[in-house]
Parts: sequence; structure tokens; C-alpha cells
Amino acid sequence: MSDSLERETMETDVVIVGAGPSGLAAAIALKQQSPDLEVIVVEKSAEVGGHIISGAVMDPAGLDELIPDWREKGAPVGPEVTEDHFVYLTETKAYTFPDALIPPIMRTKGGIITSLGNLCRWLAEQAEALGVDVFPGTAAMDLIFGKDGEILGIITGDLGVARDGSHKSTFAAGIELRAKYTLIGEGARGSLAKRLIRNFHLDEGRAPQKYGLGIKEIWEIDPAKHSPGKVSHYMGYPLGNATSGGGFCYHAEGNKIYLGLVPHLDYENPTFSPFGEFQRFKLHPEIRELLEGATMISYGARAITSGGWQAIPKLAFPGGALIGCSAGFMNVPRLKAIHNAIRSGKAAAIEIAAAIGAGRSNDEIETLDEAVLSSGIRDDLYPIRSVKPLWSRFGLYVGVALAGFDMWVSSLIKQSPFGGMVSHKPDFARLKPISKVKPLTYPKPDGKITFARNEAVYHANIAHDEDQPVHLRLTDPAVPVEDNLPLYGEPAPLYCPAGVYEMTEENGEPVFRIHAQNCVHCKTCDIKDPAQNITWVPPEGGSGPNYSGM
Repeated sequence: MSDSLERETMETDVVIVGAGPSGLAAAIALKQQSPDLEVIVVEKSAEVGGHIISGAVMDPAGLDELIPDWREKGAPVGPEVTEDHFVYLTETKAYTFPDALIPPIMRTKGGIITSLGNLCRWLAEQAEALGVDVFPGTAAMDLIFGKDGEILGIITGDLGVARDGSHKSTFAAGIELRAKYTLIGEGARGSLAKRLIRNFHLDEGRAPQKYGLGIKEIWEIDPAKHSPGKVSHYMGYPLGNATSGGGFCYHAEGNKIYLGLVPHLDYENPTFSPFGEFQRFKLHPEIRELLEGATMISYGARAITSGGWQAIPKLAFPGGALIGCSAGFMNVPRLKAIHNAIRSGKAAAIEIAAAIGAGRSNDEIETLDEAVLSSGIRDDLYPIRSVKPLWSRFGLYVGVALAGFDMWVSSLIKQSPFGGMVSHKPDFARLKPISKVKPLTYPKPDGKITFARNEAVYHANIAHDEDQPVHLRLTDPAVPVEDNLPLYGEPAPLYCPAGVYEMTEENGEPVFRIHAQNCVHCKTCDIKDPAQNITWVPPEGGSGPNYSGM
């Protein structure tokens, strides 16, 4: 993006980046509070819901609070949860935990199996009906800073820029969207949120944010094997003791299952492949039996926040706030974040509407953080604040046992015996040198149940114009070969779930290649690169995956 361009300017009351559950909830709540407010939502995917992905079993609490009659209005959700199992996998066996052993804090009353993409499309319709302007295919590329450093709005991405930076015949400059307040709801590890956190020191005094990589497929299975409303969460195989995380299988409507694996990105072995582990997960007899004769419909991947309460940054900054997974409101043991995303958007909107009503603009709303956290988020996240640190420090077997004990105590006496524990290292700093680990290997795909990356990515319906600037930027192009390769074996081709990165040879010399057209915008490279040399920025608006039903 060229800073020397003359840009059209549009002014509004509030601009919201990201048409996910937090951004759309904020837009709806703003209009509920003050119908005359002008509200704009920008979304980088070609259509709302095209880039969003979640498991998902939704806790309806957030939607109940935002739109109490959402059922009567026909929100597109799937079946209510009828069975909720926690299963421990060995390499060949599956052991279901007795319900009596599961801490009450991990259960979800009235949980609903949901396609978050479909739900967001419906929320966008509700927002537009209230007068909100929703602009899909519009990437927020930059921030507008005022003379005192406050945020005055955003700059949308230029269109029609060639790979070499020249302007095509279709070139159109992005515009300045100036607002009284700007809400950032980009999801985990968004580019603007990352910059704002650094610029305003929003993470000062907080633990480093932690992440998992959620990999998900939708399958249509034999009706005889389908149980609408059945939910299974898995731990153990294939991740083992060294890597926290687990799998899930949700029986949605229409003989479909939502199947996925979430390895946490604080793993230590640079030869570990989240995608490879997902393929191994599908070969377990418990899962394989479901998939035999079934058809894989859709594939996707996305980083999720897993740092929990200790890693939530300061939310308000001069001119706006972070909401949703840009701040990190995932309840890790429950694997649920939609309700907290909606709560954060609504609570932030109420504070902003009040500030604008009082004649304020572009300042820091001091009451916003407490309003968001007291919306139910604190009650949800504070009691389980030790779970992720326990997993990270003690591994699966001891960590899960201690976390279970911690959650039972928290449920019974409202006190956490491990409440002061935090994770001190960011995920990228946990990698060990390749010389210190046993290299992992993965089975060849069979093309029926397990797939190569290119086969899986085909089902993400990716659309990137190859003649556009590469949106995966290397601070130093020499680092992958000169530093990462000898020390870590260059892990990028393994941690990327979409085949974006490749180590190859030219004239007998190693070469690092980026196939940006394969990117599903999961942000794993931005998180896990050991040199922190890769920066993800949005490509041209409308580019990327086009998820259906995710």
C-alpha cells in the first residue's frame, strides 16, 4: 500500500474490523443502543462467513443476551447437544470417561452444534436490517493515527496491485474510513491487533498469548452411523504426552460430522506436523470406522487463542478497543469462544454508544475493559485460568490430572489451588533444536480418509490471484536457510497446514519458497516461526479461502 496516494475519505461513527461474532454483535448492539449511529463493518472475505471457522458447539448464552428471540427469528443453528463425551485414546483403543468424573465447569447447558459461518451470515443480515453497512471483500490494511497517537480509523486495502507492486488496469486505491471509535475483531493474531498491542503496550504485565491450531473437516457419513447432537472430545492419541490439545467430532444436521484436531502451538519438536497429526487422528479405529465410505466435503484451519485469563491484553486504546479473539476469550477446556466473543462485542458497543452520546470521540474509554470482563467473561475464564499453564508445564498425563483436580476444586469451593500459575514463554520460543529431538514421521495419505496437503486445501476453495503482492512477508529473506534450516530443520513446511512453505534445492543449494496462493489465513507461521521473521498481512480483499458451512 502506498502512503503517497490520494484517498477517498468516508466518515462514520464506528468502524468495526471483522464480520465475525464479536464484530457483528458489536454492530447490532450499537444500533440497539442508538439507532441513529452510523456503523460500518469491513470484512476481508469475499462474503461474510467465508473466512471464519470454528468447531463448533456454541454456548447459547451470548446469543441469548444479544438477540433473545433468535430462535423465533430463524438463526441457522444445528441440533442441540444430546450426548457429550470425553474420550481418552490410545493407539488402538478408546476409553470414555464416566460422566461423574467430568468437572461441572466443563459442561455446557443447552449447547448447540453450529456452523459459525452460517451463523455469521445470519448475524450480518440482522445487522443490515438495523441499518449497519457491511462491506465484504474489504481488507483493513492500516490504521489512521491522530496527532497525539490516537486511532482515527482504518485504511482499506488497494485493489489491482501486481506482484511487483505496479498498478494494473483494474487498480483502485483503498479508502480512509474515519470514525469516532474503531473496534478490532479480526480474530486470533490479527495484523492490526498485533500492531495495536505493540504500539499501546496493551500486553504489559500480561502473560504471553498462547495459541492452538484448529484443523477441521466436514464429512458426510453413512446415516446409520450418524447421531444428531452427539459430541465427542478426544485426548491422548495421536498427540501423546508432549503436546497438549485434542480432537473433536460433532454430529451436525444432514448426516454431517464436524471433525477436527487442535494441537497447541507450544510444542517443542520442530519435526511435529499438526496436519500430519490430524491425518493420524483419522486413522484411529474410533474415527476411521465413522469415515469409511464417507465423503469429505470441506477443509480448513485457523489459529485459536489458548492463553486464557492471564493472557488477555488491555482492551481499550485511544480511539477504540479489541474485541473477540483479537483479545483472546477462548475457554480452552470447554473449547468454546463464540459466547464470549458476542459478549465482548455487545459490552464494548454499549460503552462506545454511551461515549458518543456524551459527545466524546477518539479517546480511551476507561470503563470499557471492566464492562467487557464483567459481561460474563470473567466468570467464565477466571476459574479455569490454571488449566493451560498446567498442560504446558506438566504434559498430558500429569497436566490433565492436575487440571481436572483444579477445575473440581474451583467448581466446589470457588478457589483455584493453582491460581498463580502462568505460561512464561511464547509458543515460538518453545521449539528445541532439531539435534535435540527424535524426528517424527507420518504415514503416506490414502486419498480416502487421509490426504496430502494439496488434496485437503482443494476443499478450502481458495481464491488468490497469483499476480498480487505476497502477503507473507519475510523481515530477512536469508533467515529460513541460514538460521532456521541448520538449527530447526526449517519447520515452516511442517507447521503450515496448507502447503504454503517449501524447502527445495536449486543448483545444489537449499531454497525457501512461499506459495502464498495456498494460504488459508490460519496465521500459524506468524505465531510459530522460531525467528519471528514471518509477518502475515491481509492480501487483496476477497482473497483466501471460501469456506462453506464451516
